[in-house]
Amino acid sequence: MFELAQLRCFTTVATELNFRRAAERLNMTQPPLSRQIQLLEHSLGVQLFTRNTRSVALTAAGRAFFIEAQTLLERAHQAAIAARRFAEGDIGSVTISFVGSAVYEFLPRVIAEARQNQPHVKISLTELNTYQQHEALRARRIDLGIVRAPLLQPGYETECLVREPFVLAVPSQHPLASATTVSVQDLDAQPFLMYSHSAYPPFNELLTGMFRSAQVAPEYVQWLGSSLTILALVNAGMGLALVPRCATNVVFKGVTFRDIDLGEGVQSELHLVWRSDNDNPACRMLLEAIRAAVKAEARAAQ
Repeated sequence: MFELAQLRCFTTVATELNFRRAAERLNMTQPPLSRQIQLLEHSLGVQLFTRNTRSVALTAAGRAFFIEAQTLLERAHQAAIAARRFAEGDIGSVTISFVGSAVYEFLPRVIAEARQNQPHVKISLTELNTYQQHEALRARRIDLGIVRAPLLQPGYETECLVREPFVLAVPSQHPLASATTVSVQDLDAQPFLMYSHSAYPPFNELLTGMFRSAQVAPEYVQWLGSSLTILALVNAGMGLALVPRCATNVVFKGVTFRDIDLGEGVQSELHLVWRSDNDNPACRMLLEAIRAAVKAEARAAQ
Protein backbone atom coordinates (compact mmCIF):
# COMPACT_ATOMS: atom_id res chain seq x y z
CA MET A 1 0.00 0.00 0.00
CA PHE A 2 1.00 3.61 -0.45
CA GLU A 3 2.36 5.78 2.35
CA LEU A 4 1.22 9.16 3.64
CA ALA A 5 4.49 10.69 2.43
CA GLN A 6 3.63 9.57 -1.10
CA LEU A 7 0.17 11.14 -0.77
CA ARG A 8 1.74 14.44 0.28
CA CYS A 9 4.07 14.32 -2.72
CA PHE A 10 1.20 13.53 -5.05
CA THR A 11 -1.16 16.25 -3.77
CA THR A 12 1.61 18.86 -3.90
CA VAL A 13 2.46 18.00 -7.52
CA ALA A 14 -1.26 17.86 -8.37
CA THR A 15 -1.69 21.34 -6.92
CA GLU A 16 1.38 22.88 -8.55
CA LEU A 17 1.37 20.80 -11.79
CA ASN A 18 5.10 21.46 -11.77
CA PHE A 19 7.69 19.11 -10.29
CA ARG A 20 10.24 21.83 -9.59
CA ARG A 21 7.85 24.02 -7.62
CA ALA A 22 6.40 21.00 -5.84
CA ALA A 23 9.90 19.86 -4.84
CA GLU A 24 10.64 23.31 -3.43
CA ARG A 25 7.45 23.30 -1.39
CA LEU A 26 8.34 19.89 -0.01
CA ASN A 27 11.94 20.92 0.67
CA MET A 28 13.35 18.13 -1.45
CA THR A 29 14.94 17.69 -4.89
CA GLN A 30 13.07 16.60 -8.02
CA PRO A 31 14.54 13.06 -8.48
CA PRO A 32 13.29 11.68 -5.14
CA LEU A 33 9.94 13.43 -5.69
CA SER A 34 9.58 11.76 -9.07
CA ARG A 35 10.53 8.46 -7.51
CA GLN A 36 7.76 8.82 -4.86
CA ILE A 37 5.19 9.48 -7.60
CA GLN A 38 6.38 6.44 -9.56
CA LEU A 39 6.13 4.23 -6.46
CA LEU A 40 2.61 5.52 -5.80
CA GLU A 41 1.52 4.87 -9.40
CA HIS A 42 3.01 1.37 -9.18
CA SER A 43 1.22 0.69 -5.91
CA LEU A 44 -2.12 1.85 -7.34
CA GLY A 45 -1.59 0.26 -10.75
CA VAL A 46 -2.72 3.44 -12.53
CA GLN A 47 -1.07 6.45 -14.17
CA LEU A 48 -1.77 9.63 -12.22
CA PHE A 49 -0.01 12.20 -14.43
CA THR A 50 0.72 12.74 -18.09
CA ARG A 51 3.98 14.61 -18.42
CA ASN A 52 6.35 15.76 -21.09
CA THR A 53 9.20 18.24 -21.18
CA ARG A 54 6.85 21.20 -21.08
CA SER A 55 3.79 20.29 -18.99
CA VAL A 56 2.32 18.09 -16.29
CA ALA A 57 -1.39 17.19 -16.13
CA LEU A 58 -3.56 14.91 -14.08
CA THR A 59 -5.12 11.91 -15.76
CA ALA A 60 -8.79 11.10 -15.16
CA ALA A 61 -7.68 8.57 -12.52
CA GLY A 62 -5.37 11.20 -11.05
CA ARG A 63 -8.20 13.70 -10.72
CA ALA A 64 -10.39 11.16 -8.93
CA PHE A 65 -7.53 10.11 -6.66
CA PHE A 66 -6.65 13.75 -5.85
CA ILE A 67 -10.02 14.24 -4.11
CA GLU A 68 -9.63 11.08 -2.04
CA ALA A 69 -5.96 11.76 -1.25
CA GLN A 70 -6.82 15.18 0.21
CA THR A 71 -9.49 13.55 2.40
CA LEU A 72 -7.06 10.88 3.60
CA LEU A 73 -4.42 13.45 4.51
CA GLU A 74 -6.94 15.56 6.38
CA ARG A 75 -8.19 12.53 8.31
CA ALA A 76 -4.62 11.57 9.16
CA HIS A 77 -4.02 15.10 10.41
CA GLN A 78 -7.16 15.02 12.56
CA ALA A 79 -6.22 11.57 13.89
CA ALA A 80 -2.84 12.91 15.01
CA ILE A 81 -4.52 15.87 16.73
CA ALA A 82 -7.02 13.54 18.44
CA ALA A 83 -4.22 11.27 19.67
CA ARG A 84 -2.35 14.22 21.18
CA ARG A 85 -5.51 15.62 22.78
CA PHE A 86 -6.40 12.20 24.19
CA ALA A 87 -2.88 11.78 25.59
CA GLU A 88 -3.20 15.19 27.24
CA GLY A 89 -6.62 14.29 28.71
CA ASP A 90 -8.42 16.98 26.73
CA ILE A 91 -10.81 14.47 25.11
CA GLY A 92 -11.97 10.97 25.97
CA SER A 93 -14.42 9.50 28.45
CA VAL A 94 -14.52 8.89 32.19
CA THR A 95 -16.95 6.76 34.19
CA ILE A 96 -17.67 8.00 37.71
CA SER A 97 -19.75 6.15 40.29
CA PHE A 98 -21.12 7.79 43.43
CA VAL A 99 -23.10 7.17 46.57
CA GLY A 100 -26.60 8.61 46.41
CA SER A 101 -26.08 11.28 49.06
CA ALA A 102 -23.29 12.83 47.00
CA VAL A 103 -25.89 14.29 44.64
CA TYR A 104 -27.38 16.54 47.33
CA GLU A 105 -24.61 19.09 47.12
CA PHE A 106 -21.12 17.88 46.31
CA LEU A 107 -21.43 15.99 43.04
CA PRO A 108 -23.45 18.43 40.90
CA ARG A 109 -21.20 21.34 41.85
CA VAL A 110 -17.93 19.53 41.28
CA ILE A 111 -18.99 17.82 38.04
CA ALA A 112 -20.25 21.13 36.65
CA GLU A 113 -16.85 22.67 37.40
CA ALA A 114 -15.00 19.72 35.87
CA ARG A 115 -17.13 19.80 32.71
CA GLN A 116 -16.44 23.49 32.32
CA ASN A 117 -12.70 22.81 32.46
CA GLN A 118 -12.91 19.75 30.18
CA PRO A 119 -15.92 20.27 27.88
CA HIS A 120 -14.86 17.57 25.40
CA VAL A 121 -14.53 14.78 27.96
CA LYS A 122 -17.62 12.56 28.18
CA ILE A 123 -18.52 11.95 31.82
CA SER A 124 -20.72 8.92 32.52
CA LEU A 125 -22.31 8.75 35.99
CA THR A 126 -23.67 5.71 37.78
CA GLU A 127 -25.06 5.42 41.33
CA LEU A 128 -23.67 2.56 43.44
CA ASN A 129 -23.16 2.05 47.14
CA THR A 130 -19.65 2.10 48.57
CA TYR A 131 -18.88 -1.59 48.37
CA GLN A 132 -20.44 -1.97 44.92
CA GLN A 133 -18.03 0.75 43.82
CA HIS A 134 -15.09 -1.09 45.34
CA GLU A 135 -16.04 -4.14 43.29
CA ALA A 136 -16.56 -2.05 40.15
CA LEU A 137 -13.07 -0.61 40.54
CA ARG A 138 -11.59 -4.08 40.88
CA ALA A 139 -13.40 -5.14 37.69
CA ARG A 140 -12.33 -1.91 35.90
CA ARG A 141 -15.94 -0.97 35.16
CA ILE A 142 -15.42 2.55 36.51
CA ASP A 143 -12.55 5.05 36.53
CA LEU A 144 -13.37 7.02 39.67
CA GLY A 145 -15.55 6.30 42.67
CA ILE A 146 -17.05 8.71 45.20
CA VAL A 147 -17.55 6.59 48.31
CA ARG A 148 -18.16 6.79 52.04
CA ALA A 149 -15.28 4.48 53.01
CA PRO A 150 -11.78 4.43 51.49
CA LEU A 151 -10.39 1.40 49.67
CA LEU A 152 -7.26 0.74 51.69
CA GLN A 153 -5.67 -1.97 49.57
CA PRO A 154 -2.50 -2.13 47.46
CA GLY A 155 -3.08 -0.93 43.93
CA TYR A 156 -5.71 1.68 44.82
CA GLU A 157 -5.55 5.36 45.66
CA THR A 158 -7.89 7.08 48.10
CA GLU A 159 -8.32 10.77 48.81
CA CYS A 160 -10.75 12.36 51.28
CA LEU A 161 -12.75 15.07 49.56
CA VAL A 162 -15.30 16.19 52.14
CA ARG A 163 -15.72 15.92 55.90
CA GLU A 164 -18.92 17.22 57.47
CA PRO A 165 -20.92 16.63 60.64
CA PHE A 166 -24.11 14.64 60.99
CA VAL A 167 -27.27 16.54 61.89
CA LEU A 168 -30.39 15.25 63.60
CA ALA A 169 -33.52 15.08 61.46
CA VAL A 170 -36.70 15.12 63.53
CA PRO A 171 -40.41 15.39 62.69
CA SER A 172 -41.33 19.05 63.04
CA GLN A 173 -43.97 18.25 65.69
CA HIS A 174 -41.53 16.27 67.84
CA PRO A 175 -40.46 17.92 71.14
CA LEU A 176 -36.78 17.82 70.10
CA ALA A 177 -37.60 20.03 67.09
CA SER A 178 -38.04 23.00 69.43
CA ALA A 179 -35.79 22.01 72.33
CA THR A 180 -33.14 24.54 73.36
CA THR A 181 -30.33 22.02 72.82
CA VAL A 182 -30.13 18.43 71.63
CA SER A 183 -27.68 15.79 72.86
CA VAL A 184 -27.00 12.14 72.04
CA GLN A 185 -28.63 11.14 75.36
CA ASP A 186 -31.88 12.68 74.12
CA LEU A 187 -32.06 9.91 71.51
CA ASP A 188 -32.25 7.08 74.06
CA ALA A 189 -35.40 4.98 73.53
CA GLN A 190 -36.51 7.23 70.65
CA PRO A 191 -37.88 5.64 67.46
CA PHE A 192 -34.93 5.78 65.09
CA LEU A 193 -34.35 5.30 61.35
CA MET A 194 -30.91 3.82 60.69
CA TYR A 195 -28.83 3.18 57.58
CA SER A 196 -28.80 -0.54 56.79
CA HIS A 197 -25.48 -2.33 56.95
CA SER A 198 -25.95 -3.93 53.53
CA ALA A 199 -26.42 -0.58 51.76
CA TYR A 200 -24.43 1.81 53.95
CA PRO A 201 -21.88 -0.12 56.03
CA PRO A 202 -19.73 2.94 56.90
CA PHE A 203 -22.63 4.96 58.34
CA ASN A 204 -24.20 1.94 60.00
CA GLU A 205 -21.01 0.95 61.78
CA LEU A 206 -20.06 4.51 62.70
CA LEU A 207 -23.43 5.51 64.16
CA THR A 208 -24.29 2.26 65.94
CA GLY A 209 -20.77 2.25 67.43
CA MET A 210 -21.25 5.82 68.60
CA PHE A 211 -24.52 4.89 70.32
CA ARG A 212 -22.89 1.91 72.07
CA SER A 213 -20.02 4.08 73.31
CA ALA A 214 -22.47 6.68 74.62
CA GLN A 215 -24.60 3.90 76.21
CA VAL A 216 -27.60 5.19 74.32
CA ALA A 217 -30.13 2.73 72.90
CA PRO A 218 -32.53 4.17 70.31
CA GLU A 219 -35.46 2.05 69.22
CA TYR A 220 -34.54 1.10 65.65
CA VAL A 221 -37.76 0.97 63.66
CA GLN A 222 -36.37 0.78 60.12
CA TRP A 223 -33.03 -0.03 58.45
CA LEU A 224 -32.83 1.86 55.17
CA GLY A 225 -30.55 2.30 52.19
CA SER A 226 -30.61 6.01 51.38
CA SER A 227 -30.77 9.39 53.07
CA LEU A 228 -33.67 10.43 50.86
CA THR A 229 -35.80 7.47 52.01
CA ILE A 230 -34.85 8.11 55.62
CA LEU A 231 -35.90 11.77 55.38
CA ALA A 232 -39.18 10.81 53.72
CA LEU A 233 -40.00 8.57 56.70
CA VAL A 234 -38.92 11.25 59.19
CA ASN A 235 -41.33 13.53 57.34
CA ALA A 236 -44.03 10.91 57.86
CA GLY A 237 -43.36 10.97 61.60
CA MET A 238 -41.95 7.44 61.81
CA GLY A 239 -38.84 8.36 63.74
CA LEU A 240 -35.66 10.40 64.10
CA ALA A 241 -32.45 10.03 62.10
CA LEU A 242 -28.88 11.20 61.81
CA VAL A 243 -27.96 12.26 58.30
CA PRO A 244 -24.98 14.08 56.73
CA ARG A 245 -25.33 17.85 56.77
CA CYS A 246 -25.49 17.92 52.96
CA ALA A 247 -28.88 16.17 53.25
CA THR A 248 -30.36 19.40 54.60
CA ASN A 249 -30.54 20.49 50.96
CA VAL A 250 -33.48 18.08 50.61
CA VAL A 251 -36.54 19.98 51.75
CA PHE A 252 -39.43 18.23 53.49
CA LYS A 253 -42.04 20.44 55.15
CA GLY A 254 -42.35 18.12 58.12
CA VAL A 255 -38.63 17.72 58.87
CA THR A 256 -36.58 19.93 61.18
CA PHE A 257 -32.78 19.65 61.29
CA ARG A 258 -30.94 20.17 64.56
CA ASP A 259 -27.22 20.42 65.26
CA ILE A 260 -25.95 17.74 67.62
CA ASP A 261 -22.55 16.93 69.11
CA LEU A 262 -21.80 13.26 68.44
CA GLY A 263 -18.26 13.31 69.75
CA GLU A 264 -14.85 13.48 68.15
CA GLY A 265 -14.42 11.64 64.87
CA VAL A 266 -18.10 10.97 64.26
CA GLN A 267 -18.53 12.70 60.93
CA SER A 268 -19.60 12.03 57.40
CA GLU A 269 -16.84 11.65 54.80
CA LEU A 270 -16.70 11.42 51.04
CA HIS A 271 -13.65 9.77 49.49
CA LEU A 272 -12.44 9.66 45.92
CA VAL A 273 -10.99 6.27 44.95
CA TRP A 274 -9.30 5.02 41.80
CA ARG A 275 -6.91 2.38 40.58
CA SER A 276 -3.21 3.23 40.79
CA ASP A 277 -2.66 1.73 37.33
CA ASN A 278 -5.45 3.67 35.61
CA ASP A 279 -3.79 4.99 32.43
CA ASN A 280 -6.78 6.95 31.10
CA PRO A 281 -5.41 10.50 30.56
CA ALA A 282 -8.91 11.99 30.73
CA CYS A 283 -9.35 10.35 34.14
CA ARG A 284 -6.17 11.95 35.43
CA MET A 285 -7.22 15.36 34.12
CA LEU A 286 -10.71 15.01 35.61
CA LEU A 287 -9.17 13.98 38.91
CA GLU A 288 -7.20 17.23 38.94
CA ALA A 289 -10.32 19.20 38.02
CA ILE A 290 -12.24 17.63 40.93
CA ARG A 291 -9.39 18.44 43.32
CA ALA A 292 -9.33 22.04 42.11
CA ALA A 293 -13.10 22.37 42.52
CA VAL A 294 -12.96 20.98 46.06
CA LYS A 295 -10.15 23.40 47.01
CA ALA A 296 -12.04 26.32 45.51
CA GLU A 297 -15.15 25.38 47.46
CA ALA A 298 -13.14 25.11 50.68
CA ARG A 299 -11.67 28.59 50.13
CA ALA A 300 -15.11 30.04 49.44
CA ALA A 301 -16.45 28.54 52.67
CA GLN A 302 -13.75 30.17 54.80
